[in-house]
Amino acid sequence: MLSRCSSLARPTLHRALSSDSQASVINALIYSEPPVTRNPSQHGSLTGLRLAVKDNICTKSWPTTCSSKMLDGFRSPFDASVVSLLSDSGAEIIGKANCDEFGMGSLNVHSAHGPVVNPFGLRTDERRSAGGSSGGSAAAVAANLCDAALGTDTGGSVRLPASYCGVVGLKPSYGIISRWGTVSFADSLDCVGILARDTRTVQRVYDTIASYDVRDPTAAPPRVRKTAQATCEQVLRLVQEDSLAGLRIGIPQEYFPNELADGVVEAVRRVLEQLQARGATLVPVSLPSTPFALSAYYVVSSAEASSNLARYDGIEYGKRVEPPHGANLTKTANVYAHTRSSGFGGEVQRRILLGTYALSADAFENYFLQAQRVRQLIKADFNRVLCVPNALSSLPDSALSADGVHVLVHPSAIQTAPALPDPEVESTREASSTLDAYVQDVMTVPASLAGLPALSVPGGAGSDGWPIGISVVGQWGCDDLVLKVGEVIEQCRNITS
Repeated sequence: MLSRCSSLARPTLHRALSSDSQASVINALIYSEPPVTRNPSQHGSLTGLRLAVKDNICTKSWPTTCSSKMLDGFRSPFDASVVSLLSDSGAEIIGKANCDEFGMGSLNVHSAHGPVVNPFGLRTDERRSAGGSSGGSAAAVAANLCDAALGTDTGGSVRLPASYCGVVGLKPSYGIISRWGTVSFADSLDCVGILARDTRTVQRVYDTIASYDVRDPTAAPPRVRKTAQATCEQVLRLVQEDSLAGLRIGIPQEYFPNELADGVVEAVRRVLEQLQARGATLVPVSLPSTPFALSAYYVVSSAEASSNLARYDGIEYGKRVEPPHGANLTKTANVYAHTRSSGFGGEVQRRILLGTYALSADAFENYFLQAQRVRQLIKADFNRVLCVPNALSSLPDSALSADGVHVLVHPSAIQTAPALPDPEVESTREASSTLDAYVQDVMTVPASLAGLPALSVPGGAGSDGWPIGISVVGQWGCDDLVLKVGEVIEQCRNITS
């Protein structure tokens, strides 16, 4: 059985909080009892660093439940590649972080362990969302329970919580960090991401786990990594602590919709002025396919989720609910339907149904294939406005284009952290609240569909005093460039604040 932050672990894990009761209110760590055996390297690059791991990343020492009743008590016989790399480098894994069930959600309210509460509201007793689906990872970092945390990002599940909680969150280039040992949601979108309080800590963890893994079929091969790194180094010379002369920053007009809160716009404008003062050139750009990204994302991700989650049938592993007495067991549905109905939460069931329909014969052409066409248009938009060539192209060009921009900068979310839904009135607003939650990803899904690196950095506070995130997006393989620009934004924020 899972234990929420045992009394044995609390004195260490919760020392940054005023009381254990506050830590339990946040509900960021769902299992933090020290493992029986834990022997991290004493002389590694991450020695002394405490990390939490999202509950959909496999660990031998703790259960991996994906915050779902379906996997209650499940223990993996192996560590995920990223967990092994962290341990071998001296990092101390302190436990598993709460998340939306199987990574499906934007507010971290779809969890068998209960919602995650944004720790920023502890000072005001205001219950707001920590974001999702990696809300537990972001909240653990923001509450000082750990120095960094691993999350997963499918359509914004690292960047959105980072924005809401006021921490740094990186979604790497697709295929750069191994997904071996990470429970799949949508294979063509899933990335293991990193959250920390500053970009330098994110960089330390990234440098440790961003290596080729032959066990991951989606991993980018060494040749492509080398090509991207060589091109990225040409641009990195333009990013200095005191000067950004020669760096062109694109401002995509589609990322400033009418729904964007005024306080968010003001925070982004202040940072852009600081970047311009350091010599950067601000260039308005257009990504015309952006308005279709959200719809395409939910079709593609739900279709892949429908396929991936078919394995949870109550027969091989996980929860099992016996069919009622007298049921016709010659029908497959009667054998596992009761298990899936009981084990999966409402949001997961909703997406399975949506994905199954999108893959049906009647809808495949109009929905799934159409979404894939939109995805290609979104990739083409990014390749057109970015001057750095895409190393994944069939004919990659190592030379930088004289036209275009080096990175894009835009708000990470349309607003500050939204209030958590009231359980007593949630049922009367279920349909509208579900749509509202889906819209939270509108700023983050384009980079996910294109497989590009994207970083959310704290950019100040909104009119309500809550954190606001600013995103930096670069070409595939330019993760170091994105992190370097993020570090400069951190310095700009310190000046403006």
